[in-house]
Amino acid sequence: MPAGIDRLFANLSQTIIGKEDAIELVLVALIGGGHALLEDVPGVGKTLLAKSLARSIDGKFQRIQCTPDLLPSDITGSNIWVPNSGEFDFLPGPVFTNVLLADEVNRATPRTQSALLEVMEEQQVTLDGKSRPVPHPFFTIATQNPVEYQGTFPLPEAQMDRFMLSLSLGYPSAMDELRMLQGLQSSKKVEDLAPCLSLDELQSLQQQCRQVRIEDSLQRYLLELVRRTRDDDEVTLGVSPRGAVALHRAAQALALIKGRDFVIPDDIKLLAPHVLAHRIIPATAQPTRAIIDRLLAAIPISAVAA
Repeated sequence: MPAGIDRLFANLSQTIIGKEDAIELVLVALIGGGHALLEDVPGVGKTLLAKSLARSIDGKFQRIQCTPDLLPSDITGSNIWVPNSGEFDFLPGPVFTNVLLADEVNRATPRTQSALLEVMEEQQVTLDGKSRPVPHPFFTIATQNPVEYQGTFPLPEAQMDRFMLSLSLGYPSAMDELRMLQGLQSSKKVEDLAPCLSLDELQSLQQQCRQVRIEDSLQRYLLELVRRTRDDDEVTLGVSPRGAVALHRAAQALALIKGRDFVIPDDIKLLAPHVLAHRIIPATAQPTRAIIDRLLAAIPISAVAA
């Protein structure tokens, strides 16, 4: 693991106990230049993870609590009339940050969701014909509660496709939860975390990620997996080309995190359920991750490596 990533991982592990795999996946999305969707029940550390990440990279953090009455301007900002100057001044919204937490994004209306997802894709806000870029790097962690659907507006498939990967923190193990309770008085709080990576260093890592090699045989393997989702009888809507690009970039990021300058098959196999499952619509009640696992088992890499 490169020194900068190692420091970042160690810093996050001080506040997020026993969730090394989830931390690694979030770093994959961050270094890969994407965004992450956390589908989890309340109280498992989603906000803590986002705040700790912002603190660790010495970046600005903003949080949006999504509700049905949230307006697009509450996210992007708006022009305010200033009588003294006789002009409009732009009041930036919370998207003008480095790490954005959109909590319970499926409680916002489709119009507001679209405003947020447009910023995620375009990295800019356009208001009254003028475009304003958001700070770089810009990383969004959106959350959804998978057990409460009353009063929600599920993200359409086209918008789910904007997230590089989805994951769940899940409940801690009994031992990790005991460690958490034992360390309530002595454990580090987010405010105590010292920045361990600068924004410039993070952008350098993101550029290094694009240089990680992925052989032609692995690209064919990746594409075969993606194309199988489009032809599978248990899938109504398969993975888009954007999903193939996301898996490619995520595999590069994971390889870099592991200290390699090349991708191996296990990188793709590990990430495929997280990158592809939320992009497909099943034709049956079978969970989407089970479909991806089945396709992975059915496609030997030797079949496409020639």
